[in-house]
Amino acid sequence: MLKSQHLRTLSPEIDPLRVGMGWTVADLSRPQVMVESTFGDSHPGSAHLLTLTDAAAAGVAQAGGKAARYFATDICDGMAQGHDGINFSLASRSTICDLIEIHASATPFDAAVFLASCDKSVPAQLMAMGRLDLPAVFVPGGVMAPGPDCLTLEQIGTYSAMFQRREISQAEFEGYQHTACPSCGACSFMGTACTMQVMAEALGLALPGSALLPAVGDDLKDTARRAGAAALALSQQGLTARKIVTMRSFENALMVHAAISGSSNALLHLPAIAHEFGLRLDGDLFDRLHRGAHYLADIRPAGRWPAEYLHRVGGIPAVMEELRPILHLDVLTVTGKTLGENLDELKKTGWYDRCPALLAQVGREKNDILRPYADPIGSDGAIAILRGNLAPDGAEVKHTAVPKEMFRATLNARPFDSEEEAIDAILHKRIHPGDAVFIRYEGPRGSGMPEMFYTGEAISSDPELSASIALITDGRFSGASRGPVIGHVSPEAAEGGPIALVEEGDLIELDIPGRRLAIVGVKGKQKSEAEMAELLAARKARWTPRVPKYTSGVLGRFTRSAASPMAGAYLP
Repeated sequence: MLKSQHLRTLSPEIDPLRVGMGWTVADLSRPQVMVESTFGDSHPGSAHLLTLTDAAAAGVAQAGGKAARYFATDICDGMAQGHDGINFSLASRSTICDLIEIHASATPFDAAVFLASCDKSVPAQLMAMGRLDLPAVFVPGGVMAPGPDCLTLEQIGTYSAMFQRREISQAEFEGYQHTACPSCGACSFMGTACTMQVMAEALGLALPGSALLPAVGDDLKDTARRAGAAALALSQQGLTARKIVTMRSFENALMVHAAISGSSNALLHLPAIAHEFGLRLDGDLFDRLHRGAHYLADIRPAGRWPAEYLHRVGGIPAVMEELRPILHLDVLTVTGKTLGENLDELKKTGWYDRCPALLAQVGREKNDILRPYADPIGSDGAIAILRGNLAPDGAEVKHTAVPKEMFRATLNARPFDSEEEAIDAILHKRIHPGDAVFIRYEGPRGSGMPEMFYTGEAISSDPELSASIALITDGRFSGASRGPVIGHVSPEAAEGGPIALVEEGDLIELDIPGRRLAIVGVKGKQKSEAEMAELLAARKARWTPRVPKYTSGVLGRFTRSAASPMAGAYLP
């Protein structure tokens, strides 16, 4: 007996309550499917999802089931930038996941369809899929088109910094602002939103070819309809999310992440998703699999083209075809088939036939956007995990976005205890070549782990600083961030990590190829490892914890309990 039908026998109120909202008596006996989306007038990534939610519900009905629509609306990191709203961003991931758990647990369902587009909503829903272990399919909400001259939203941070330095006029700046987001969907660069859509497909939790479809148009609606039917099929097979996703699935996802030069925030989200699936994914696995991995997709911010262009070459299946010899092709997916079977079927059914016409529309060839495995853009992945006495538990850097001049450097420490102080110093020319700008007390237990996006853009848009300083933080960066930015430093400052002990004038060694981040001197003078250990121990003895920034509400709970940045900052 289906779960929904069994619970009808235990709760006699279910039938009359559903009839009261318009269900027929016949509907009561059909398989029940929860269709959960983040629809809301909150931002372009969610404003269009009601249409897709309805399409998924129609697909459920066509397959003989009955859908119930639920909504856990997300926020927009872009709209939260520049004020304390960004502190709520990462905490929203846990809150959305918790609300989905409540939806699914309080009412009986046999399967689920999830729909989301953006930074925290996609990982929140993937976390919920692991936690609930239902037969379920994820539908990525697609990507927006680029603006004029391939303008995309991540460039607005650069133009903002240029405007504040009076390098462009207000009219020019407003022109960029008003044309950067021409449609709904995830922002059209390989930031966190697009990266996590890709990760959903790479994990086998989304239908083949569904990540990064244009957010407007019939392809995505058809995908949502097919997802409704696929969820019912998984229910009939008894194939739940945890039976699909294994560590081999995560290894595939990490190889795809390297190939697309995905967002550094995947280091927060994939470990948190793995945790909900009962698996452990750490930074060392990221580092190991990225070493020697081929970077293939020439997509912004590390590359040249908008993320919307990737579907023109065949999307993530095309990426996986290039990676085919090194992927686990025997892993299961939500089609009920293996990854290898899915890739074979796509080729047989003409998945790539329309790619030449789509590429001709933008005057590009496949190799402009997706390089062959044998001729990569880079051959050392995209992410490196750094360690040393400054980051004993690790720190991350997206080295594909770092100028080569900054791969090895010895820098002068300039510590700040908030992003506001740091960006003011950068914009007013108090930071100089050779400096290491520290922003601390911005980790999960400090302030909720906000993005340091504007500070990174202020540096990367300044010709004098972009290849001569580093930005180091226990917070995180936007998936759009470029330049020598190092985040997730663990342990964080609020926990008394070494980043809290850095003083003005300390010498900082950065060695990306050697995977090292360390304090190697004081007041401009080099010290031995033993001398530095003694000095840091003395500083730690004098250190006192800061008064918590938040003591109540969502951020009070989050900052008291969140796991470390390198563990995924999830709530235990």
